[in-house]
Amino acid sequence: MSESLEDLNPIGELKKLSDIAVDMQLDKKMRKQAITQLAQMDTHESLLILLHLAANDKLPTDERELSVKKAREMIKKGR
Repeated sequence: MSESLEDLNPIGELKKLSDIAVDMQLDKKMRKQAITQLAQMDTHESLLILLHLAANDKLPTDERELSVKKAREMIKKGR
């Protein structure tokens, strides 16, 4: 059974998604997908990144609110 690079290096995947979420040169839809994927990773580290994104005043308000929403959902699930 072969593992993907993301399975071997989850920190690298978190960094990549975090970088996408704050890259204002990318399409808004792609940034929002990165936020959603961070939440789907369902780790303590991804929760911290979502909270960091929510605190980033350079991001549009709707993306910051999405980060808060996803973080809240993770917390309610018990993370």
